[in-house]
Amino acid sequence: MARATVIGSGPNGLVAAVSLARAGYDVEVLEAADTVGGGVRTQPGPLPGFVTDVCSAVHPAAPDSPFFRAFGLAERIDWVRPEISFAHPLDDGRAGIAWRDIDRTAEALGVDARAWYALLRPLSTHIEGVQDFTGNALLRIPRHPITAIRYGLRVLEQGSPLAKRTFRTPEAAALLSGVIAHANAALPAPSAAAAGLLLAAHAHAGGWPYPRGGAQRIADVLQADLEGHGGTIRTGERVDDLATLDWGDPAHGDVLVLNTSPRLALTHPDIPPHYARAIRSYRYGSGAAKVDFALDGPVPWTNPLVAQSPTVHVGGTQAEVWASENAVVRGAVSDRPYVLVVQPSVLDESRAPEGKSVLWTYIHVPADSPLDATELIIRQIERFAPGFRDRILASHAVPASAREMLNPAEIDGDILGGAFSMLQAVRRPVISPAPWRTPLSGVYLASASTPPGPGVTGMPGWHAARTALRDAGIRTTPEELFA
Repeated sequence: MARATVIGSGPNGLVAAVSLARAGYDVEVLEAADTVGGGVRTQPGPLPGFVTDVCSAVHPAAPDSPFFRAFGLAERIDWVRPEISFAHPLDDGRAGIAWRDIDRTAEALGVDARAWYALLRPLSTHIEGVQDFTGNALLRIPRHPITAIRYGLRVLEQGSPLAKRTFRTPEAAALLSGVIAHANAALPAPSAAAAGLLLAAHAHAGGWPYPRGGAQRIADVLQADLEGHGGTIRTGERVDDLATLDWGDPAHGDVLVLNTSPRLALTHPDIPPHYARAIRSYRYGSGAAKVDFALDGPVPWTNPLVAQSPTVHVGGTQAEVWASENAVVRGAVSDRPYVLVVQPSVLDESRAPEGKSVLWTYIHVPADSPLDATELIIRQIERFAPGFRDRILASHAVPASAREMLNPAEIDGDILGGAFSMLQAVRRPVISPAPWRTPLSGVYLASASTPPGPGVTGMPGWHAARTALRDAGIRTTPEELFA
């Protein structure tokens, strides 16, 4: 039986491991941390009884990604599916609210209703076509060309100064800019618009769900499936040098899958110089400074609808969000930063003791920044939720400079697996029809540094496994693996 060794137990590593195990490989996963999951780990919060997520918390694309649909992730996990996908508070109690129901969203935007429909209804109605176009390597003809063209035209508009003219109300402009700012890039930019429009389309398609009990549930069901097909996982096994790793013999069909930064491939003794140069030139982006809060009750948002939304983008107007993100690109941090906030206990009572709340937050910061963002985040939330500071029982900060210790793939605190630019949407980490395959015999890449990039979709892991299987003469689909 051929062996498969997977380094890293993030969702992409586990997806690759499950795929290879179901295809008949003897699979072993090596994980540096003491727990499985990588970016979907869940851990105790700042106080006993509070539960928070290490990295990703809300998963718009997970249940409906092509791999996870075949895997049956929607049925294997108890998902919380909010009526409000995300909210964006403004001063004086105003807010933009992205309901799962696009009609309800547009109606509340008044004069911008028609513009919101025009921008997002064609994408949310044809979300499968958008996913197909964005969920694979871009060097191919899309299977849904009309949807791909519509998506591309909207990306060009929202990724340029024309975005300022799309909406007439501050609520609509802020609502879209907040979701586009997830990309951690200069604004406006086509790369950020591409990521943001995909997320916004999901908001009106399946919504922005999250697993009850924490993101760890995703890793748990993948681990169970892997072990049910003979695979094993060894935690506390950090791999820093491939030259010292006994992973088998590629001549016998053995494979090595790296759910890590592509930089680990540089330690392979046979790496070709041209590939080593490409990996060294692959750029990583800004970092994330995270703070978790244990609260004595819910966040006292001025706008009551914001209090109902598990995901909140705190950043003020479109101009303020752009200024905050552009400051990070210049190596600074705004006094009024864009804050990504998740308040899971709004709809998941398992995340905090009765009557209490847990809050997950982060801001974008320059790479490897040692900044403790606690005070900045408190002040910015207080702006839209007076009295927030008084609700804080405890907090725990993780600066960008410490994230690589938690997850070796997060280079200098970059949680997206590489700077998100249009060039690196194609060159991720190399320009190739199959960037998951390395020139090293039997070695494949399966992280967010490969297409389709960041997000809990499992698709980088599936593409890596599928490429390895095809190289072994095995052609299969996710549907066939789980038939």
